[in-house]
Amino acid sequence: MVQVAVAQFAPGQDKAENRRSVAELTARAAAGGARVVLFPEYTMFTAPRTDHRYVEAAEPLDGPFLADAADTARREGVYLVLGVNESGGEGATRFTNTLVALSPEGERIALYRKIHLYDAFGVKESDVVAPGPVEAPETFTVDDVVFGLQTCYDLRFPEVTRRIADAGAHVVLLAAQWVPGPLKEDHWRTLARARAIENTVYVAAAGQAAPTGAGNSMVVDPMGTALAALGEQAFEVASARVSAARVEAVRVTNPALSLRRFGVTSQGED
Repeated sequence: MVQVAVAQFAPGQDKAENRRSVAELTARAAAGGARVVLFPEYTMFTAPRTDHRYVEAAEPLDGPFLADAADTARREGVYLVLGVNESGGEGATRFTNTLVALSPEGERIALYRKIHLYDAFGVKESDVVAPGPVEAPETFTVDDVVFGLQTCYDLRFPEVTRRIADAGAHVVLLAAQWVPGPLKEDHWRTLARARAIENTVYVAAAGQAAPTGAGNSMVVDPMGTALAALGEQAFEVASARVSAARVEAVRVTNPALSLRRFGVTSQGED
């Protein structure tokens, strides 16, 4: 079994302060026994609106924010997963919304660049964010548990999670800035549970706290039960144990994946 923690806080525009928050919450999670610690989308930098400030604050993957996060992962001996604004290079007018997994040695072991951009509920993320490519999902393994990566608005597209499950993931690590709005908290909880149930996987979901996010971070098991959950707490972690054996046991009881009649492919795939 592997203990997974979801960290919930409200990142701001001060990247140094966000780094300190990552270090403190990671230490807290590690002290509680967590080996994998998941942070929200846009952990590196969050402004009240998704605009040019995100482009200006973006860094390359070898920039100072992830270098500091790698130091934290090494110091605490954990797998650390967090969302960053990845620079498109000099002169770029858009950045990439990227989720990065770091090993306990501080090495990058998996990436996910958000595919579906949040052009909904009065927000137009695509003005400054470039969509990630549709490619084979990247995973990493801790003991015998396989972890996949996903970001925020992609939760509303069930085929995204299905492809991650088809790639062998037992746990989907979902980082989000789930913007508050009409019934949004209910959508968040319902969709996270649905993705877990229909794919018979764990969903560990870390969301930003208010005012930038709707909170409600959680770890959901393959039968849809919330093993650990946070409400509106502004600076907190919650953790639960996950196992490949539990996934396989649920798939015996609920063999939905093996009984399905349709698969999911992206354009260009056979």
